[in-house]
Amino acid sequence: MTRALNLVPFVSVANMMRLINAIGVEQVLAELAAFVEEDFRRWPAFEKTARLASHSQEGVIELMPTSDGVTYGFKYVNGHPKNIREGRQTVTAFGLLADVATGYPVLLSEMTILTALRTAATSAVAATRLARPGARSMAIIGNGAQSEFQAVGFKALLGIDRLRLYDIDRWASEKCAFNLARYGFDVTICDSAEAAVEGADVVTTVTADKHCATVLTDNLVGAGQHLNAVGGDCPGKTELHRDILLRSSIFVEYPPQTRVEGEIQQLPADHPVTELWRVIAGEAPGRRTRDEITLFDSVGFAIEDFSALRYVHAKLADGDFCEQLDLLADPDEPRDLLGMVHRAERKDLAEAG
Repeated sequence: MTRALNLVPFVSVANMMRLINAIGVEQVLAELAAFVEEDFRRWPAFEKTARLASHSQEGVIELMPTSDGVTYGFKYVNGHPKNIREGRQTVTAFGLLADVATGYPVLLSEMTILTALRTAATSAVAATRLARPGARSMAIIGNGAQSEFQAVGFKALLGIDRLRLYDIDRWASEKCAFNLARYGFDVTICDSAEAAVEGADVVTTVTADKHCATVLTDNLVGAGQHLNAVGGDCPGKTELHRDILLRSSIFVEYPPQTRVEGEIQQLPADHPVTELWRVIAGEAPGRRTRDEITLFDSVGFAIEDFSALRYVHAKLADGDFCEQLDLLADPDEPRDLLGMVHRAERKDLAEAG
């Protein structure tokens, strides 16, 4: 028999949406950002490794593990830009938390929606240290599934309330503007990246195509802007012209991963960068001058997923936002696994009559 105490809480997509709607997207992002900040401050406590990636011509499948010595977590995630042509998501994900002491999982959760939330929360946390004080306007280049989360995250943490949108597909920008209408933004849909970027305090690039691209050229970036580069997240995929990087103060999550996957893959391996956790922990400065160009070269890191799963796990105590999943084969006698299988057969036969 399987003991009920070993059922694993499972947060399905439906339950994740119920949880988010019960709290509110803006509030979720603010609360999640606090979890991200807390874990960045204790960054040295975590095991760290670049994600384990399996690349193909069509996309990439990745595992992103970490542990703080008490809890272990990992995320399975894919990135397949061509999926959109077949009506499928570019990115899908699920994740797990486990108790290090026993190895037993304590949470299994969808992470397609949760990854969008944690990416936006991390971007906004970085911008609180890197954007100019009083920043109110943001350009978003690439208006796909992640763009709205970025906008709401920046509103929740920085008070950004003016948006300038650009996408090569105008429908994507119109979709983005429609989804954000309830949040009180002043939204302008632009006809070019140049028009979107002009005068913006923050520039977020979040495009999906898996190739080296020049979404922003050097002449488009002005003094004092904060660049939030989100779309470049694998080898051979970038969004910014190299000359922009040479003018910017660059902040990253985990250098061994970012130098392979981020915008800085265009630069020498010894080009100076600052780890974001050091800024959050007070060990390194963020923005130093009003005219400085700052760049958060975001590729996503496992500790952020850990924070997101930890946040969801904590929220399960607030209400019924999960199912109990019979995931663990755990017989009454640990050495009698096959006997458990046989007993289940006899039970099924008896119930069948």
